[in-house]
Amino acid sequence: MTTSTPTPTGELPALEMSGVVAGGSAAAEAELSTRDGADDPRTTVVDGHAPKQIAVTPIIAVLVVSAFVMILNETLLSVALPSLMEDLSITAVTAQWLSTGFLLTMAVVIPTTGFLMKRLSVRQVFTIAMGLFLVGTAVAMVSPTFPLLLGARVVQAAGTAMVLPLLMTTILALVPIRSRGLVMGLVGVVISAAPAIGPSASGFILQHWTWHALFLMMLPIIVVALVIGLLFMRNYTEPEKVRLDVLSVVLSAIGFGGLVYALASISQIVEGTNRVIPLTVAVVGLLALTVFTRRQLRMQARDEEPLLDLRPLRVRTFTVSVIVILIGFATMLGTVVALPLYMTGSLGMDTLTIGLTMLPGAAASGLLGPAIGALYDRVGARPIVVPGIALMATVNWLSVFLLDEHATQGLIIALNIPLGVGMAMVMTPLLTLSLGSLPRSLYGHGSAILNTLQQLAGALGTAVFIAMLSLGSVLAAGAGVSAQAAQASGASWAFVFGGVITTAAVVLAATLKPLPAEASPQG
Repeated sequence: MTTSTPTPTGELPALEMSGVVAGGSAAAEAELSTRDGADDPRTTVVDGHAPKQIAVTPIIAVLVVSAFVMILNETLLSVALPSLMEDLSITAVTAQWLSTGFLLTMAVVIPTTGFLMKRLSVRQVFTIAMGLFLVGTAVAMVSPTFPLLLGARVVQAAGTAMVLPLLMTTILALVPIRSRGLVMGLVGVVISAAPAIGPSASGFILQHWTWHALFLMMLPIIVVALVIGLLFMRNYTEPEKVRLDVLSVVLSAIGFGGLVYALASISQIVEGTNRVIPLTVAVVGLLALTVFTRRQLRMQARDEEPLLDLRPLRVRTFTVSVIVILIGFATMLGTVVALPLYMTGSLGMDTLTIGLTMLPGAAASGLLGPAIGALYDRVGARPIVVPGIALMATVNWLSVFLLDEHATQGLIIALNIPLGVGMAMVMTPLLTLSLGSLPRSLYGHGSAILNTLQQLAGALGTAVFIAMLSLGSVLAAGAGVSAQAAQASGASWAFVFGGVITTAAVVLAATLKPLPAEASPQG
């Protein structure tokens, strides 16, 4: 078997290597077989060019749409929590588990995706992921009780955790290098715009129907995507029999799951309503992650297959890129949750108005993703990322001083649009730069680390923004101000946190070094 060597083109240099498979050492080897070619000529992928038997466009389209709907689903319930609390007779703390349980499941499943993507065929992974999400959505739609709804969300999350790695794998395995900038922009749309659109879509639907309709509207999209995917999806890797390190899976689940739970409970810790259990779980989670890390390093030293190879964290460009991505992601998700609470409590907006207010920022992020991907092909990452994260920091600091109990809808939109633009400028270039900075053998491991840490960042951003909003509101109310002014004061506290972490990210982003091919961008 011969291996073709890519010819440097300067087009999307960060991805000018073999394809990415998200998750673990098994994934890295799967990635090698993807690009070096399998024995079956019908599934061989050479230098990023798919065989004629594989219809790339419908496959990519199905995966992009599926991933968009699944990530949209992560924030879809944020506006619906009051309706769910009333309909299911549950408290706010209990209702929050619909989001916490989702993030917990994602954090547990993602580290195992490498094993699944090597052990199973691409078509099998797609079918299982879509099937899980479809079943979870159908059950959620008709759930009469909270426990059944929570179980349905967990099933949804298991499917979601498998689809984004599959999307990245397929793009980098089947799309030619010259076209990847534009296509990777679509991935940026999925990651940055979909969570922001969730509250907007939810607000519109809840204005006319009950919360059940949130799940109903996703069903036909997923069914159509599943049918089209089954018609066009072809295998481009050969499944292999690999051993799953069960102890690593258990330690990973306890570690990452424990941290997500503790982060989601920050509000309770700050308010003093429940400190013992979250702090205990946090300590147990940190201990489990410590043992997990030592086990992965020992397995690597013994030439065994670790569940998650941690060597990418030794690559400075990768680590800095990931930190900036995580800060941007945490800020974006925190804003998506905090802004609706501020608009409801301080400005008295209804769900439809909130949704329409959030929509322009999400649309800006989504529409610019492909264009920024194409620009990255020409100028590299730093000239785009530094202004992008600086824009996010500026918006947060302006929000601290401008968003009070008298703010207008137009002002919020004017602030939210540049926030969405900044997010697009951060996500698309850094997704490619972070993975492209790694040796080919570590490409898959880097993707697994990034996807896992994103779940922790999402939980952290959401929890801290809400905790700061709650604490600021309580202190302001204690000083004797009106309820509307107290809520606005709490929102200012939340945006101070966003401003601090994004300002730090500006400094980090300025230290990013271009990859060798980026040093001479194409004109």
